Amino acid sequence: MNSAVIRSVGLAVPQYSVRQEDLKKFVAVLFEKKLENLPRLLPIFDNACISIRHIAQPLEWYAEPHSFAESNQLYAKIGYELAEAASREALEQAGVVSRDIGAVIMVSSTGISTPTLEAKLIQRLGLSSHSARVPIWGLGCGGGAAGLARGAELVNAVPNRAVLLVAVELCSLTFQRNDFSKSNLVGAGIFADGAAAVVLTADGDGPEILGSYSTLFKDTEDIMGWDVVESGLKVRFSRDIPTIVRRYLPNLLSQACDHWGVEAETLRHYVVHPGGAKVIQAYADSLGLPREKFVAADEVLKNYGNMSSASVFFVLDRFLHSEAPQGNYGVMLALGPGFSSDQVLFRW
Repeated sequence: MNSAVIRSVGLAVPQYSVRQEDLKKFVAVLFEKKLENLPRLLPIFDNACISIRHIAQPLEWYAEPHSFAESNQLYAKIGYELAEAASREALEQAGVVSRDIGAVIMVSSTGISTPTLEAKLIQRLGLSSHSARVPIWGLGCGGGAAGLARGAELVNAVPNRAVLLVAVELCSLTFQRNDFSKSNLVGAGIFADGAAAVVLTADGDGPEILGSYSTLFKDTEDIMGWDVVESGLKVRFSRDIPTIVRRYLPNLLSQACDHWGVEAETLRHYVVHPGGAKVIQAYADSLGLPREKFVAADEVLKNYGNMSSASVFFVLDRFLHSEAPQGNYGVMLALGPGFSSDQVLFRW
């Protein structure tokens, strides 16, 4: 495809935050005598390498029962507010006026809204009522990279217009207080809330997107996703994701580079979704790279946790503030339900 340019990145998080040690104590009390081997599992919080993260409601709210309808109403309200804040920041930084936006992509997986959130956002931001709307739901942690790839394609399809990409996730609202599975404990140990927005244009001074590559693994639906239960979205983790990364990532990256016509050795930058400390280490191990290559991902994980699709843009923002442009190739990488991988080639 022809290239597109990332003109800006806008970020937003909810007003409430919680320190990891406080969350560990909260879960220990909530799951006491209800989860087998809880003392053995609680180190999940210590090993997550997270210091603090943002959540949609005060911590005590999560100790009370809430219906799916109640949680989803909060998703629609707070998710929209965060989407607006991130979008306004991105538009201002890009120097792009509202009338120049020709399409809006909305990426999310942690709540349901019809019409989707971008319908209200378009009106609130004063965008054209003729803007193309592209809601993307269900890609989970992989949604950020996949959304960026689709946004770059839209830039080429809507000449002389900009594309606004928004990712908003309120993972905390999916917490199931009566789910005493290890999967729910793992989710509580890493997931957080946040939103990001990116403005894409056909020209500008930002990173240039040169291509993308998506992979869907056969018969892997059980690895990651949601089970829809009466109380909402119940997290599903069924296999060892770091092991999968180590086994498949080198070949995936090689396939992507062949597709793009570049040598893997020419890649200098790695902007990856911080799925967890062990996942980041698996990136480094499988690609034979020093952990320092993933410092931006480590910093985002430490200070924000795993915000699903929005996280990779927090990593991108830190990367852009720390790396001067030198015309080198880089790859954005994220994994998500499917089980799937999305990779985006950029130059910076």
